[in-house]
Amino acid sequence: MTALDERPALGPAEGAGGDLTALEVVARVVLPVAKDPDVLPLYVDGAHVPEPRVDDDLPTLTLPSDQHPDQVLGRSSYRLDAGGRSSFATYVNAFPASYWRRFTPVREVTLRVRTSGPGTLVVYRSSARGASARVTSCRLDDATSHEVVLPLTTFVDGGWYWFDLVAGAEALVLEAAQWCVPARPDAGGGTARGVTVGVTTFNRPASCSSLLAQLGSAPELDDVLDEVVVVDQGTQLVTDDPGFAAARSALGDRMRVLRQPNLGGSGGFSRAMLEALDGGRSDHVLLLDDDVVAEPEGIARAVAFARHTTRPTVVGGHMFSMHERSVLHAFSEVVRPWQFRWAPATPSVHDHDLGRWNLRSTPWMHRRIHADYTGWWMCLIPTAVLRDVGLSMPFFIKWDDAEFGLRAAAAGHPTVSLPGAPVWHVPWTDKDDSVDWQAYFHARNRLVAALVHSRFERGGRLVPESLAISVKHVLAMQYSAAALRVRAVDDVLAGPDDLHPSLANRLGELRALRAQHGDAHVRADVGDFAPVRPGRPRRREPHAERPVSRIATLRATASGVVHQLLPVPAGCADGPEREVASVDAGWWTLSRLDSALVATADGGGLAWLRRDRTVAARALADAVRAHRELLRRWPELSAAYRDAAPALVGEDAWRRTLGLGGDRSA
Repeated sequence: MTALDERPALGPAEGAGGDLTALEVVARVVLPVAKDPDVLPLYVDGAHVPEPRVDDDLPTLTLPSDQHPDQVLGRSSYRLDAGGRSSFATYVNAFPASYWRRFTPVREVTLRVRTSGPGTLVVYRSSARGASARVTSCRLDDATSHEVVLPLTTFVDGGWYWFDLVAGAEALVLEAAQWCVPARPDAGGGTARGVTVGVTTFNRPASCSSLLAQLGSAPELDDVLDEVVVVDQGTQLVTDDPGFAAARSALGDRMRVLRQPNLGGSGGFSRAMLEALDGGRSDHVLLLDDDVVAEPEGIARAVAFARHTTRPTVVGGHMFSMHERSVLHAFSEVVRPWQFRWAPATPSVHDHDLGRWNLRSTPWMHRRIHADYTGWWMCLIPTAVLRDVGLSMPFFIKWDDAEFGLRAAAAGHPTVSLPGAPVWHVPWTDKDDSVDWQAYFHARNRLVAALVHSRFERGGRLVPESLAISVKHVLAMQYSAAALRVRAVDDVLAGPDDLHPSLANRLGELRALRAQHGDAHVRADVGDFAPVRPGRPRRREPHAERPVSRIATLRATASGVVHQLLPVPAGCADGPEREVASVDAGWWTLSRLDSALVATADGGGLAWLRRDRTVAARALADAVRAHRELLRRWPELSAAYRDAAPALVGEDAWRRTLGLGGDRSA
């Protein structure tokens, strides 16, 4: 024992933890594939601890990590130069002790570390407040293996374990490290089974092939994957992609590709759920989007965690931004009951950059955070839960994951959004899904989910808020989105019988409806439109900043409404009044313009929005009429949708919709 502290030293692996065969590895310390510098801060960090993120409006100091990609020697191996220090207090490699404490019967975790070279190993823990404390430390010899047993009894509300390495007079190499827990009682009996992965794809053959090859080539998943079921609903087939051969070679007979019409995410994922149930090989089905980049170790951890949970539990991974790869876009999601809308679970935030504020400087990440649901970009569902609560609601897209999480929770199956299980995905902020054809599904499926699950009379604030969204689209000259939302409410009023039949044809109807409005027509270049013609001069130009207070919002709304009452200048038909960037195209800006050329969120094109008083008046009247009827009939509709829900999500209904029968493999 050294003079670093007076607590017990870490013991060597031989005999220190008793019978090593009684331990099960549930998380391996890993390093980024291809030494990716953009994600390195998620895996290993330096000694600095930046100031905590307190207020997004305050200026921040970016402190670059002093770790370098060249220190990555392999998937599990990392080199520290003489005198250097590296911390594994990171999103990927720290151990989320509070989640294991809360949702499993496990009450201790064993850290195993194997190193070469002289140095020091220091183990830390954190509290739910984010305060760090040293647990123990020991000197490292030229080639040593150590393990330490760490209790989980004091992590009810939050906290992590992690370790730091400090090199001595020569370089120190981490050869491997693992987090282990006592093996499950059935681990030696051969009864534990793996997972069926369900990937739904639509015209993303290259992305899908890349994901499949990644799954098949990951050694972490060799003992996890039972089968990968690809449900191809597109016209650009994944099997025709040049990269599919590598995926087929990597997965072999563990992969099946199934063809079916485009029934949306709910249709594709329900097919994968049925295949897992019918196959009977797996205890879990893992749903993955076709355009994600996964961390295979995260998948293995999710499966290991799910196998240990006290009751069948839905386990999800976290979404990181595909573009800013250290940015944690969504950590944990809830449905706020009064508004019945998505929101980050308190105290988490969207778009937290772990490259700027690491785990040690992010107090809210040390709390165990509740989740109502987890997005189906990565969601692990026990087959026992499917048998208990059914498959997806036939929503096509949007709200199917949230509704399932609420339904599972009502039946006693919690959802855990598990730290250390990341996927990278294009964030919602880079999409126009609230104003294109998907606006229909945003509105309809949110209303249906609320009719089934809301605990408030007439849905709380939902109906007035839904009407307000429609009004904002009208004020912003987004007449196609307003029309789609009215169609959504009218279809909800028609009752639940149309949900399954509409899966195959509703998208075509929505595209045709949207095409009737000029704001739906996107062109690639500014030159495809008439030149910008500035309108009448204004003393004060519309603000691009979103109003933040109630008074400012009311003022912006009043200004927009007054502007709508004015006659439309004749020149608006000749050319756009101004060009507006996507980030500035809020209703509070557009509502005071007569014509605008607006860029799409992905930067791929522009649409010409033009004010039309006749269209606006009709759209407002339709929205008020539909929402008034919805509010009046809420009790009746709620009873109808709740009564119909078990059949809508049942296997029989989905088999009829999917037309299952015969050989369905491609």
